[in-house]
Amino acid sequence: MSRTYRIKSVQVMPVTLEQAWKFFSDPNNLQHITPKNMGFTVKSEAHGDRIYPGQIIEYSLKPMLGIKVYWMTEITHVEENRFFVDEQRFGPYSLWHHQHHFKEIPGGVEMTDIVHYRIPLGWLGDLANSLFVRRKLDKLFKYRTEIIPRCLY
Repeated sequence: MSRTYRIKSVQVMPVTLEQAWKFFSDPNNLQHITPKNMGFTVKSEAHGDRIYPGQIIEYSLKPMLGIKVYWMTEITHVEENRFFVDEQRFGPYSLWHHQHHFKEIPGGVEMTDIVHYRIPLGWLGDLANSLFVRRKLDKLFKYRTEIIPRCLY
């Protein structure tokens, strides 16, 4: 069995809690905060512009070497203006649990992402994580800290 890894990313945004929640709780905005070279596309039809518990979201993306991957997540928990959780149901990870937390602070909103993930294939997955997966995920969250301000304000 491979290890479980954790990523934590914190970003402060000079917007209202309502603005932050409205943007991040719309699944269609995911493609705006994912690097273009990953070919990220939301495939499922949205039912409204807000997430809800039980919602299934399907994507395609090209995370490595231009190879297209199918990914399905389920929104498992939602507390409006506070947090939501998405969990992979089908895709490249053997575990993907992503928490999105929002907290009003003086001058804006603090958003915290916490991801727990596991890569299949035991020690080979652990090796892949140390060679490229972790770096790719770190780059993704770094990209998001740079692009989100342009999307929100």
